[in-house]
Amino acid sequence: MTTPLYPFAGFGLGLRTAHYVDIAAAPVPGVDWFEILSENYMDAGGKPLAMLDMVRRDYPVVMHGVSMSVGTIEGPSDTYLRALKALADRIDPLWISDHLCWTGTMGRNLHDLLPLPYTDEALAVVVRNVRRVQNYLERPILLENVSSYLSFNDDAFQEWDFVREVAEQSDSLILLDVNNVYVSSVNHGFDPQTYLHALPARRVQQIHLAGHSVQQGIIIDTHDHPVADPVWRLYESALRRFGPVSTMIERDDAIPPLADLAAELQRARGMSDALFAVPA
Repeated sequence: MTTPLYPFAGFGLGLRTAHYVDIAAAPVPGVDWFEILSENYMDAGGKPLAMLDMVRRDYPVVMHGVSMSVGTIEGPSDTYLRALKALADRIDPLWISDHLCWTGTMGRNLHDLLPLPYTDEALAVVVRNVRRVQNYLERPILLENVSSYLSFNDDAFQEWDFVREVAEQSDSLILLDVNNVYVSSVNHGFDPQTYLHALPARRVQQIHLAGHSVQQGIIIDTHDHPVADPVWRLYESALRRFGPVSTMIERDDAIPPLADLAAELQRARGMSDALFAVPA
């Protein structure tokens, strides 16, 4: 077990508009922090930003982006980085994360988390872009492994080796999405334990848990169901491998009441406490 760069922050939920009223009304039991989708709050003003300011007065916040596109030749635009840094300066997040993927090119956002070829060329591009982002933000960022439904003939790395090399060569950190590991392991036929054991423990700073669905025999990372039992079992393995890691549950569709999500989050807390709680 190693000491993470960012201290253990406990257990969080994604901040969703459906829960604004409940969050404003009273403290949410069992929720230590909220994760925001950065792009939803990067405008200069408006109701979402006012609500974020209200939440930030009562809770720590994590910034999680979906448009950095570190896998493209051009990388994130200067305009995007300026807006991201301005938001970070405003709310002082615990940390900033995005995805290890590409989301568009030549100024066009395709609004999807698209998989990368695991090649030396792609690795060099990602590492260069991540170093630039970190230099601009003046802090390390976390990159999340994405779910995938295809592979490339030219792949020279296994996914877990690519994730490790990006983190080590760019001196960045890892947001481990346990559901995505499980989804991809089923779709591509690999052992998810191999994935976990290939990652550098000192760089795993946050864990995502989410639900998935099965469509035409393929598991899809849809975030519209509770966390599945196989994902909970893999989460326990991740805790044993990496120690206590700040963990949150994502829900983006068929969103239940806030109390239901907070109750589900307690299962993650209970698993972590059972492994790492210090005896009284």
